Amino acid sequence: MAFKNQPNKRKKLTGGTDAAKPTPNKKLKTSSNDQQNKGFKKKFDSKKPKFDKPDTTNNAPQTKRELRIQAKELAEARKKKRKPHYTLEQELASLWEKMRRRNIGKEDRSKLVSEALRKMKGKISEIAGSHVSCRVLQTCAKYCTQDERNAVYEELKPHFLTLACNTYAVHLITKLLDNASKEQLASFISSLRGHVAPLLRHMVGSVVVEHAYQLGNASQKQSLLMELYSTELQLFKDLALVKERRLVDIISKLNLQKSAVVRHMSAVVQPILEKGIVDHSILHKALVEYLTIADKSSAAEVIQHLSSALLVRMIHTKDGSKIGILCIKHGSAQERKKIIKGMKGHVSKIALDRFGSMVLTCILSVVDDTQLIKKIIIRELQPVLKELICDKNARRPLLQLLHPNCSRYLSPDDLSLLDSSIPSLITKGGSEPETETKSSEVNDDDVDMSDAEDNVKSVAGGKKDPTLRRKELLVDSGLAESLIDACCESAEELLRSNHGKEVLFEVASGGADSILHPHLDEKLDSLHEAIASRVSLPKCEGQEEEHLLENFHSSRTIRKLILDCPSFASTLWEKTFKGNCKTWAQGHSAKVVSAYLETSDPKVLKLAKKELKPLLDQGLLKLPEQSQPKKEG
Repeated sequence: MAFKNQPNKRKKLTGGTDAAKPTPNKKLKTSSNDQQNKGFKKKFDSKKPKFDKPDTTNNAPQTKRELRIQAKELAEARKKKRKPHYTLEQELASLWEKMRRRNIGKEDRSKLVSEALRKMKGKISEIAGSHVSCRVLQTCAKYCTQDERNAVYEELKPHFLTLACNTYAVHLITKLLDNASKEQLASFISSLRGHVAPLLRHMVGSVVVEHAYQLGNASQKQSLLMELYSTELQLFKDLALVKERRLVDIISKLNLQKSAVVRHMSAVVQPILEKGIVDHSILHKALVEYLTIADKSSAAEVIQHLSSALLVRMIHTKDGSKIGILCIKHGSAQERKKIIKGMKGHVSKIALDRFGSMVLTCILSVVDDTQLIKKIIIRELQPVLKELICDKNARRPLLQLLHPNCSRYLSPDDLSLLDSSIPSLITKGGSEPETETKSSEVNDDDVDMSDAEDNVKSVAGGKKDPTLRRKELLVDSGLAESLIDACCESAEELLRSNHGKEVLFEVASGGADSILHPHLDEKLDSLHEAIASRVSLPKCEGQEEEHLLENFHSSRTIRKLILDCPSFASTLWEKTFKGNCKTWAQGHSAKVVSAYLETSDPKVLKLAKKELKPLLDQGLLKLPEQSQPKKEG
């Protein structure tokens, strides 16, 4: 205890009478030392500037308001020292507040714009990077005359590459490009020569390259892409003037080394993917061309990089959706799982997108892990089914489940997109693809970049039977039941809809290969009743909307249902046409009535023949020419 208290005793002794006692580590204070120290202090004080204390009686602010004013003045003085054009920016800001008003006249605005440009003349390149003056310049570029805009363009022309990487100036560059003439746009694109790849690696600079790519014509777009293909094409401008557009054709035309092109493109693409700058269509186009020539390991590495939430940011373009489809078709079970998980929370938005809907269609057609699709994709589609059914793009995944690869609903381009594949990942022998494990048995951490080539599928597609996959996704998941309920609630609206009528037809007819029968027969009967009850409503003369049997879209849908769905035809006959065929024997409705005589089902034909034959004999009802029997002789 005495040892512990010893430091405290020493601290107390330092202020007492024994403080002057010498210690082994402490130097004694002597008169000679005092003289030396005094001399040193005087010498130091002679050089040190002396500051007088402020006179608190006269100069000190008396109120808080005066203190604020003084602080503001000091801040203004500091900004003037730090920013050489601070006063000019303040003047421009006051002009900008006036010129951007909506209620200002054109003449007054043009005067303010001209005054602002006159003040900035010769200094535009210096102040374009400021967040204040950049906004002023954007407004001036929008409302100024063409001569003034040309003057701004010429002044900024030598500094385009520097300003393209500035967070604020990038918006001015894109505004100038939007209003640029053909010659100015061509000169700007030519100024990017040799800098396309570095700019694409820059988070801000990539925006300028993408904007120029979108505004350019076909040859200008190709010139920007050529720099990403090969060093020779980047250095020699004449080589980039070939007419061929596909990279495979360019390599054969110019006799380029395929391995050298792959190495160059890998060096360009790899850093961009690592930084996550994947939103731009120019990169999507370059990646599609790269995958056409890449070897197995290089293609597998790209798929490995993109098999995450990054892919969701790419599938809004045509080439981006193609990359998404290729990743899904050739990706392993783990990679497909990552892609689908990355879509969580965005499925409905992807379904409404023109190109994103095709990626969803591919997932529903290829991926064998139906449990994962139910949990993420179908669960997010079910609450918004009514909106999806009537949308031109969102109906595609639903129709793919009901009637796969139907040319009536998918264009030739869509079908070729779904059929696309990576050449290096398809084996000539057509070997079986690896078995896809369930998502619950797969761990994301098990995937290694070094094993990308081993994990990738050599044959595009899944191994599960397509009919079984459709049944699990459509019937077992409850999606078909939700579709039937949505069609029952909005039967009349869907019949009149240009796009919704197709989903209604497929659901009411039971889908291709009768996928909905016999599991949902009762539900389908209720849907047939709902449609027939709305069709059986009497025709009123003062009615604003056309009757369903006379409407262009609904009459053709009902006619197809009569021809393809005998149970619906019987229900509709009993509710609507029995005893009333003469009323509907003219106009669009006549085609619906005549469908009962064209049907291949003998029960439906027998049901209607007795009542319809007299109308045929009297000439009130006519069959289409293709259905009439050919005359002999």
